Amino acid sequence: MFTGIVEELGEITALEWHGAGAVLTVRGPQVTSDAGHGDSIAVNGVCLTVVTVDGDTFTADVMKESFDRSSLGAISVGDRVNLERAATLSTRLGGHLVQGHVDGVGTILSKTPGEMQEDVRITLPADLNRYVVEKGSITVDGISLTVAVIDDESFTVSLIPTTVELTTLGRKGVGEQVNLEIDVIAKYVEKLVRTS
Repeated sequence: MFTGIVEELGEITALEWHGAGAVLTVRGPQVTSDAGHGDSIAVNGVCLTVVTVDGDTFTADVMKESFDRSSLGAISVGDRVNLERAATLSTRLGGHLVQGHVDGVGTILSKTPGEMQEDVRITLPADLNRYVVEKGSITVDGISLTVAVIDDESFTVSLIPTTVELTTLGRKGVGEQVNLEIDVIAKYVEKLVRTS
């Protein structure tokens, strides 16, 4: 479980393919400071399990399923990634409850800078639209954000300068893909309504 508050921008330092899966090596001094084998670290919103820690880098095995369902399939050595360690019982919940299970991939349609924010419009897969509401929470590349505007095919989030500066969304351009995770509470509510 995560909160969607990115702790640091990491860097992919190696990507070693083994058939359809791969071993990913990521540099992140802050998240590796207390990491050990079996710990969970979200990489662009994808929950990965730490296999080894070596100084300021960690490795994680990434299965084909993760590559197929997320934007990690397009990742390359040198790419910057959002990193967050799993929450603990003493963690502040500054964002919202995030599982690190990507529900779909969106594409950045536009970025509109403003005086105090940057508006980012992103495609929304049709099967996820019913779970996203205006002023509700959504996770984009592991970042907990509030939906400002939604229509049938896209949604818009407004980024404060800190988010632009300290996360991948400030660096990604129009046409690039992002991982999306909807608020898990919406999925539970839907299931309860269907079965009652």
